[in-house]
Amino acid sequence: MSAIPKLVRGLVYLAYSVVIMLVFGLAAYTSFSLFVRSGVTTVPPVEGLARGEAAARLADQGLRLRGVENEGRYSEKVPAGHVVRQSPDARTLVKRGSGVTVVLSNGPQRVEVPELEGKTLPAAQAALSGSGLTVGRLLGAFSTTASTGSVLTSDPGTGANIPPSTPVHVLLALNLPAERYVMPDLVYRDYESVRPLFEQRGFTFGNVKYERYEGVAAGVILRQYPLPGHPLTKQDNISLVVATAETPIDSATPLFLTPNSPTSPNAPVPASPTPVPEGGPP
Repeated sequence: MSAIPKLVRGLVYLAYSVVIMLVFGLAAYTSFSLFVRSGVTTVPPVEGLARGEAAARLADQGLRLRGVENEGRYSEKVPAGHVVRQSPDARTLVKRGSGVTVVLSNGPQRVEVPELEGKTLPAAQAALSGSGLTVGRLLGAFSTTASTGSVLTSDPGTGANIPPSTPVHVLLALNLPAERYVMPDLVYRDYESVRPLFEQRGFTFGNVKYERYEGVAAGVILRQYPLPGHPLTKQDNISLVVATAETPIDSATPLFLTPNSPTSPNAPVPASPTPVPEGGPP
């Protein structure tokens, strides 16, 4: 019977000893944690602040601005001269007195539109690509001065500062369409009378052949190209076949280039002495 109380008392002493050890252990851990944490602080967020404002906020937390990276970073949101990045990041635990490095913003990145006027399309594409830009819409406009296919202007224009990869629209020069006339009927006309009329107005004769044709006087036009009624420009060559027989001809009938319909030896012609463009006078 006496052994049971002794066993109980031993268990009580053991439990008491364990409680005492737990209390001392918890007190020691708490004291150590407070000691350690008394020298630790949280890094505040300084992104978006100016350099001076960032340094002041770090100082309030017992930290210092350790330095600024030499190369900034472009940002569409953060103004130039303000913090765009920090290291360590915000809400990181560090020792008091530690330094924080920041990167300042260079502001939005912009590139300058190069001069494109007068360049060919491939040269303009290369210039835009070298500037970090792209070719936008290609438009055309008639020009009497610029060479065909060269750049007349661009949008945005030369020297404009725009974001990288922005498309630049290009206006290219096109040749003015040649003035068109209606080819008259020259058959049975006198070649020597016809030739000055055409040459004085800028038309050219290409291949002129001579053939003997019985019953037709020398100098009379037998065949022509372009054919009567076909369109004709001053860049086209006129080819003729002319008779060489020597018989009198009546060359008194005047010859004119007329709009919309060919002339014929028996048809009346307008009194205008100059070639008339297709569709009416200019």
